[in-house]
Amino acid sequence: MIRNPSDLNSKVEEKRIRMLIAGFPGIGKSTLALSAPRPLHIDVDFGIDRIAPRYRVPYIQPRDYQEILDDLKPENLTDFDTLVFDTGGKLISLMSIWAIKREPKYGKRDGSLSLPGYGFIGKEFVRLMDYCFYELRKNIIMVFHAVEEKDGDNTKLRIKVEGQTKNNVWEPMDLGGFMEMVGQNRTIGFSNCERYFAKGTRGVSGVMRIPELDANSPNDFLTKLFATYNKANADEVAKLAAEKEHYNSVMAQGRELIANIEDAATANAAMSSFKALDSILTSKRELNVLWNQRIKKLGLQFDAPTGAYMDKEDAIPNELPAPAQEGA
Repeated sequence: MIRNPSDLNSKVEEKRIRMLIAGFPGIGKSTLALSAPRPLHIDVDFGIDRIAPRYRVPYIQPRDYQEILDDLKPENLTDFDTLVFDTGGKLISLMSIWAIKREPKYGKRDGSLSLPGYGFIGKEFVRLMDYCFYELRKNIIMVFHAVEEKDGDNTKLRIKVEGQTKNNVWEPMDLGGFMEMVGQNRTIGFSNCERYFAKGTRGVSGVMRIPELDANSPNDFLTKLFATYNKANADEVAKLAAEKEHYNSVMAQGRELIANIEDAATANAAMSSFKALDSILTSKRELNVLWNQRIKKLGLQFDAPTGAYMDKEDAIPNELPAPAQEGA
């Protein structure tokens, strides 16, 4: 089914968000990830003891990938809005072991993935993300360690993940941020730069300072960030709804003017009102096409010297342009 872009956001609803967080060990990635709305900590790295007790949340510590699949059932997740996979690199390692056990051709003799294995793991990662996002309807936070890679004279930050799966990891994400220390401040960057690849949209961009937490500080940075993201989404929907209402009104007025054209006199009488229509989106182009179709059907000609339409036999033949409308 072919659809109009204007139909994309027809109603305001809170959007679930898929986000990647990357950074060096010890910078606070897990604590930041757990600041998302009502999180379940999928502690694949068994690192919960490194998180301050006051910031810990309900968690699972799966020892294999099948255990994750068994735990991620709708009936187990009613109290949670966000699934935090910590870390993505370890998740993919568990996926790899699981895949090779299911199908030996996905592995090599040394236990690493074969080329077909990488392809399967990439598809399985996307399938898991789609299941969590579309079926379970949860936010997803994927935490990754960062590594430095040399690129000529430059050093770049990349997520720590095996082989070809990098692209599969980034592809479904709505947001992606790299955490760094800038002076004494922790920051997270959501815009591409020379040092790293990132993703930002709907008001989430640039480099943001992450507030320091103390005994009285709520761990709610991502909860607030997601609220900002969803407010921008709601504002877009409201703007689009207003534009669509305006568009429908202009199209209705234009069609009525065109429908009332029966001859040269009524065409000339309609021109000033047609030009004054407050066009928006594609209304001007669409109404011009309808106007010209009507003029052609009635056999009218536009007389350039007088700037008016005449019956065909009374005018010098010219092109039949629709009168230009004012506005956008």
